[in-house]
Amino acid sequence: MKTFIKVTEIWIPDKKRTQLEFGSGLYGPLTDFKSASEQQQFAYNEGLPGKAWAAGHPIVLTKFEHSCFKRTAAANKAGLTCGIAMPVFSGDFLMAVVVFLCGDDEEHAGAIEVWCNNPVSANTLKVMDGYYGTLQHFEAISRQTSMPEGHGLAGLAWATGMPVLIDDIGKADTIIRASDAQQAGISMGIGIPVSDTLRQTYIMTFLSAKATPIAKRIQIWIPDPQGKQLICQEGYSKNSNELAKIFETMTVNKGEGALGRVWLTGMPVITGSHEPDYNPELDSLSSMLAIPVIGSGRLKAIVSFLF
Repeated sequence: MKTFIKVTEIWIPDKKRTQLEFGSGLYGPLTDFKSASEQQQFAYNEGLPGKAWAAGHPIVLTKFEHSCFKRTAAANKAGLTCGIAMPVFSGDFLMAVVVFLCGDDEEHAGAIEVWCNNPVSANTLKVMDGYYGTLQHFEAISRQTSMPEGHGLAGLAWATGMPVLIDDIGKADTIIRASDAQQAGISMGIGIPVSDTLRQTYIMTFLSAKATPIAKRIQIWIPDPQGKQLICQEGYSKNSNELAKIFETMTVNKGEGALGRVWLTGMPVITGSHEPDYNPELDSLSSMLAIPVIGSGRLKAIVSFLF
């Protein structure tokens, strides 16, 4: 099964915290692009990861030519045409930058959007930028949509300050673009609060089409009321199976496994069967990206994408 995202990377501050260096990545068969990426470094405001660091919010590049992207030749060779960089901050301090790279072809439908509140009308969100693959009509509608706080996927994530996952999005009463999403073949979506500042709100939304989902499984983990363990609050699975039931009953201690490490450090993690903290429960899936949602310096949730 193909997924909408072709490459996922984590870029982390070096020891002096003045440059970003390669942390980890998922490249699938794109080994040449992986080799071109692993030795890269990005200064503050340099390249796609450095630009997201400097801007303090997600950055979308819908074309690489004549942009800040530094690996254009390698990306073109790999069939990659779009990049989204999502910074993870704890207060003013950058923890890491997660980069998603996608490629245009007729088989790939879905969307990754960045919403932010309008300074003129502070209680509504608008699409700042996004990548929509082949969904041109849905893109046109989305870019004209205003999302009030508490409404729609992005508005719900804004109102709660928490990740929001909606399955069967075309039938959801709370989704402003529900009928348009259904027409575009979008089956589910997740909204993730990104910014941790009072100045501006940024929400990222990932919208999955059935044929090319964002990931095979997406889950939201939250600390329990005692702050002792992580519990799986909600999940989506492309293929319902016994593994979903396992996750519903699992708990994770701080520092244990990939999810526990995200909680301990506040840094996103990529893991798979080649990693030392690989979780055997994931063995029917190749790998996982786990992203922390941090507010006021505390972990509020972890969103895991299983590929």
